[in-house]
Amino acid sequence: MQDLSHIRNFCIIAHIDHGKSTLADRLLELTSTIEKRDMQNQILDAMDLERERGITIKAHPVTMFYTAKDGKRYTFNLIDTPGHVDFSYEVQRSLSACEGALLIVDATQGVEAQTVANTYMAAGQGLTLVPVLNKIDMQSAHVEEAEQQLEEILAIPAHDAFKVSAKTGLGVEALLEGIVAKVPPPTSTRDDMRALVFDSTYDSFRGVVTYIRVVDGTLRAGERIRLVSTGQDYEIKEVGIFTPGPVKVQQLNPGEVGYFIGNIKDPSEIKIGDTVTMARKPTNLPLPGFKEIHPMVFSGIYPINTADFEKLKASLEKYKLNDSSFSYMPENSIALGLGFRCGFLGLLHMEIVQERLRREYGVDIISTYPNVVYHVTTTSGETMSVENPTKLPDPSRIAKIEEPMIKAFIITHNEHIGDMLQLIMDRRGVVTKTESLDTRRVMLTCTLPLNEILIDFQDKLKSISRGYASMDYEYSGYQESDLARMDILVHGEPVEAFSCIIHRSKAEGRGRQLCAALKDLIPPAMFPIALQAAVNKKVIARETIRALRKDVTAKCYGGDITRKRKLLEKQKEGKKRMKQVGNVSIPQEAFVKVLKGGMD
Repeated sequence: MQDLSHIRNFCIIAHIDHGKSTLADRLLELTSTIEKRDMQNQILDAMDLERERGITIKAHPVTMFYTAKDGKRYTFNLIDTPGHVDFSYEVQRSLSACEGALLIVDATQGVEAQTVANTYMAAGQGLTLVPVLNKIDMQSAHVEEAEQQLEEILAIPAHDAFKVSAKTGLGVEALLEGIVAKVPPPTSTRDDMRALVFDSTYDSFRGVVTYIRVVDGTLRAGERIRLVSTGQDYEIKEVGIFTPGPVKVQQLNPGEVGYFIGNIKDPSEIKIGDTVTMARKPTNLPLPGFKEIHPMVFSGIYPINTADFEKLKASLEKYKLNDSSFSYMPENSIALGLGFRCGFLGLLHMEIVQERLRREYGVDIISTYPNVVYHVTTTSGETMSVENPTKLPDPSRIAKIEEPMIKAFIITHNEHIGDMLQLIMDRRGVVTKTESLDTRRVMLTCTLPLNEILIDFQDKLKSISRGYASMDYEYSGYQESDLARMDILVHGEPVEAFSCIIHRSKAEGRGRQLCAALKDLIPPAMFPIALQAAVNKKVIARETIRALRKDVTAKCYGGDITRKRKLLEKQKEGKKRMKQVGNVSIPQEAFVKVLKGGMD
């Protein structure tokens, strides 16, 4: 067996904006992985979007070499992970490739909702946690309070925590020594070759680049490997490590993190969480993989210019190669033309995908009102999944509709509890538990319908708490609810782009809001246009766009009133006929504004 005592595999986990990427920068600098002249802030955040928003979207592996005070040279394999709840699948995959995790807590903000979630996730996978208090150099830092929260909320001894400033580099040297001392080295117990696939990207020149963590055995170029889930064999062309760019090496040994490039041309052949083994001597014990991730939020994406449909299709195909959690299928809308029904893990994920399509692929797109997946049981006992309101069966055939629920953890200041409880109640939520974290903050545990947090819940949460509240959530199954499909009728015709599945108690308010918005956006015609919101064919809200009128009595000056009346009656008859045969064309801007307004 090989000696693996010099390898340390760890990832960095924390709440969003607690300094993960900045700490990764300091580690890269202190281990001389990156020259001073090539250094830039958040170097592992390669996307423009990650830099602009200051968030990590993709997990990034990097290999560093560190000579410790005991004179030994260690190999550090670090994976920088995202902090937002929508990208927790990236965190989960990163944890599977490590033995330890640096748990970062911002000393100015303390333990947040995502910190708690990530700690439980790491502990559940049996990782060794190394607590780190970051931003201790700031005037607003409350180090003692943060230590107290570590002990009370996460049950981690405060004296174990490393106090650092990722920005200035204070205390990072001691943290490097702490990684050597506290993170256990990997173990390899078998002779047969096994490696875990934890990510993949697509290179248009070289095909699929597969990110792996070797558990047992070695991997070299020229060997034939087998993917356990598909049983397919491939020849390896190149193996390498990330420093942080890809660097070719002779072989990958047990415990190492790197990549391989084989003759894999179709990215769908790679399953994240799969086991790689040798074709000549396959393993009989595959590694435990990951849970399949299912999209939770669905939205239609259409090109603003219908001629761009093929361009959008090609862009989605390319995007899917780098984001395995994204799904799409073609759909057709009378109002918006040809487009795609896309599935996302959450609202930020949806926003990021749309932004990347606009920027990286130059496609001008419009998205429909986001929906979740509902479970519908018909009167005949059949169960079906519905993510598009137009696919909902006739109300007479529906026995019950179930909607996805979430269990949310909201951490907020004491003085905002009343407003926060009101917000949760307005969104049909129920608070199940209230815990005091310290003298200033409480954690509310509540169950909410996923549909209710889709649009502006996060914005309301931040504005109520003046930016201090944080939220994390997990899915907690389905629950029966009084839901119905709401249609918007324009001149008696339903417009499917505006249809949505909504709780009956919210239908009237939403209907009035949409009708009022459309009244300002649809240009008037020569006849009055009725805008109606209807639930199960019953109208619940209405607005009328008044007709354009020509002054037919302008040429009648003086004379008998009956002449004027006769002309007005004639005009009235003409308008009645026009109303029966007239069509209302809704301008594209109306769709764009209403659907964008729905997202704000």
